[in-house]
Amino acid sequence: MKYFTIAELCKSETADQLGIDNRCKKEHVVNMTALVDNVLDPLRDAYGKPIRVNSGFRCPALNKAVKGSATSDHMTGRAADITGGSPKENKRLFYLIQSLGLPFDQLIDEKNFAWVHVSYREGANRKQVLAL
Repeated sequence: MKYFTIAELCKSETADQLGIDNRCKKEHVVNMTALVDNVLDPLRDAYGKPIRVNSGFRCPALNKAVKGSATSDHMTGRAADITGGSPKENKRLFYLIQSLGLPFDQLIDEKNFAWVHVSYREGANRKQVLAL
């Protein structure tokens, strides 16, 4: 983990505002480390400037509060919603992940590049590219 921290991936303003304990467990740290090492850090190296994590790990209560999918990879620490700061930069990140051939399970253009969702599953990546 070169550019990202576990604390950054667990930080949630929504959890803070609602008093939700969003601390992760050891198995979540393993998954977040794999996501960072295989996708986020190589992406940051290629992108050449900071990438912000809007949402990383979500405990079930936080996931429910933000109306996340009941099967969200965020709850296992396998997903992050990221931004380069604008829809234009998010679009660049979205296509950079693909052009670099980075391993991912799902890559989602969220709300016309308001942010990019990327997930990683050790040894089980489906390479799904979606727009929601």
